Amino acid sequence: MTRVTFIGAGSVVFTRQLVADLLRFPELADVTIALHDIDSERLDVARGMAEQLNARFCTDATIIASADRRQALADADFVINTVQIGGIDGTRKDLEIPARYGLNQTIGDTTGVGGVFRALRTFPFLTALTADMREICPDAVLLNYTNPMAMNLWWLSVTAPDITSIGLCHSVYWTAVGLCKLIGVPFEDTHYRAAGVNHQAWLLEWSRDGKDLYPALREKILAEPQLQRRVRVEMFKRLGFYPTETSEHSAEYLSWFLRSPEQTAKYRIEPLQYLGISERNVSEFEEAKARLRSGDDLDLEEGAAEYAPQVIHSLVTGTQRTIHGNLPNRGYIDNLPQGAVIEVPVTIDGAGIHPQAMGALPVQLAAQNRNYVSVAELAVEAMRTGDPLLVRQAVLMDPNASSTLTPEQIWQLCNDLTDAHGDLLPAPLRQHVPPAWA
Repeated sequence: MTRVTFIGAGSVVFTRQLVADLLRFPELADVTIALHDIDSERLDVARGMAEQLNARFCTDATIIASADRRQALADADFVINTVQIGGIDGTRKDLEIPARYGLNQTIGDTTGVGGVFRALRTFPFLTALTADMREICPDAVLLNYTNPMAMNLWWLSVTAPDITSIGLCHSVYWTAVGLCKLIGVPFEDTHYRAAGVNHQAWLLEWSRDGKDLYPALREKILAEPQLQRRVRVEMFKRLGFYPTETSEHSAEYLSWFLRSPEQTAKYRIEPLQYLGISERNVSEFEEAKARLRSGDDLDLEEGAAEYAPQVIHSLVTGTQRTIHGNLPNRGYIDNLPQGAVIEVPVTIDGAGIHPQAMGALPVQLAAQNRNYVSVAELAVEAMRTGDPLLVRQAVLMDPNASSTLTPEQIWQLCNDLTDAHGDLLPAPLRQHVPPAWA
């Protein structure tokens, strides 16, 4: 019997959909689902959701909930990580403190100053989680949803190379779905492949019956001028390939958009957008709790679109399918650094996880990705060495931060964020770094 452990099960949006998608596979109808969260109220809601879905789908799953992580990991075949260290309070700090300096972010969970500090909070947790897995379920596959995806998987490759890990994100899938809807073609009839880094991969192939669909997209954009006031369309125009993350996310990965009020207005960007999203996630938790209390059905998206259930189904049954996944570059993209975490098509079957070699990216795309990779590399090295100077240098390499703030401001901002996050950061990185040497 397959056992799937959810770490951070109180993330109700993820847990609800992932459990539903698991149970939709007949071969996984008798799965054991072990739920873990350190928040007892959220854990109770997660258990209630899983039990309701089990009854609703008439499946025979075994539902276990435990506040003890090691107990939840016992006999696990798969471990799904959705933990957010610091919660909504950490998100507020990552967005609001930089904004006081004039540095705007939209989401702040992937790269830049927000991504760096989220990573520094998350790395110690990942080290502890994989230490437990090494002792309790060493053969389990770790399926990571937690951002910053590339930094987290890079850290896992450094500290837990013996644990099979893959980072899962739906951005490539939903980009292809959205573009097909935009130009009016059935998604099911198309072929697509993307490569790059998480939240900044590029749609390299997109066709229907062997015909390239990019010309139809260009025609659509030219026919509807309002589309040209979107970040992703501007990136497409300048770089030649469509990026696989939303305009809101993409805006904060470059120097082009958030550096001035005029650019922000032109491209219809909402700074600090993730604060509202986070508040809505809290509301969704309260709504789920109320529905369980009243016995009403939970809302679900139809179909098994989430990647983790598909990966589990393929590894268990041998059913071959291709998704896009995040893992260390071992020759899969020629012109991005080896060892950096990249996003490429990955074939999954009963024999394991097989990343596809994509050759070299178009040079302009690789050049853009390297900014992102440099921030991630410095953040990982800061944690590995315990050097707080590298934290500041990671933020200094970020195009958005360096186009908005002076180096002195970046140093002071990092000092402020270090104080704000306090004990959530490892002790060596809690030190202030003077703004300049003398």
